[in-house]
Amino acid sequence: MGKVLSICNQKGGVGKTTTAVNLCAFLSVSGKKVLLIDLDPQGNATSASGIGREAVDVSIYDVLIDGQDIKKAIKETKTNKLSVIPANTDLAGAEIELVGLMAREFKLKEALKSVKDDYDYIIIDTPPSLSLLTLNALASTDEVIIPIQCEYLALEGLSQLLKTIELIRVNLHPDLKIGGILLTMYDSRLILNNEVFEEVKDHFPDLVFSTPIPRNVRLSEAPSHGMPILFYDPTSTGALAYEHFTKELLEREAPEERRERRSADQCQLQNAALAGA
Repeated sequence: MGKVLSICNQKGGVGKTTTAVNLCAFLSVSGKKVLLIDLDPQGNATSASGIGREAVDVSIYDVLIDGQDIKKAIKETKTNKLSVIPANTDLAGAEIELVGLMAREFKLKEALKSVKDDYDYIIIDTPPSLSLLTLNALASTDEVIIPIQCEYLALEGLSQLLKTIELIRVNLHPDLKIGGILLTMYDSRLILNNEVFEEVKDHFPDLVFSTPIPRNVRLSEAPSHGMPILFYDPTSTGALAYEHFTKELLEREAPEERRERRSADQCQLQNAALAGA
């Protein structure tokens, strides 16, 4: 059965889509069969994966709202073993339309049941808000990957997200776990960036991924060419960082002792969330 990961942070501009698209690419070239779900009405993960909006006949909106078969929404990409369920502007109306539906928080979870066994990983790119779309993602998710910028305001956003995750555990999904915290837009020359990186590592030593994602022009350029950084500029610092991040994520999967350490960190995160309430 495939593992479902959501790339989530209610703060915008922290690199969620960049992380989702590039993680999927590196997972696929490592031999994993991957499905990327674009759950952001902006549809940036769709276009960054090389799928034009004009080619989207069935989107994630049709799956959630109209009950379309999720398999009909799957689009193949130029990357071997990587498929995408696209989003378009129709998804912006889903927030209102979901409100009146029964079991509205579990629409995506139900839809995924028919395809979960077909993939090694299902990666969900979430919108920059704590909306019904985000709740659908988290209710469907095995683990959350949290990208945060290396700045102090991002730490405040992390505290809010931890409280939200704890509420979801209590009310919707008791088995929801935090798979890791990824520091993004890192500049080693800036004292502030280094201080934030060290502070987060001190608080959550076994959850923070050891390789931060640097500020990199090539990472910003790649989506406009409809391709992951792996194919746009595989030797760039951004590509190397996402490669290391993907390898670290895969290494975290197996050993039981790592799971035990991460379970201890889950308790620490829960306490941090409750303390900030």
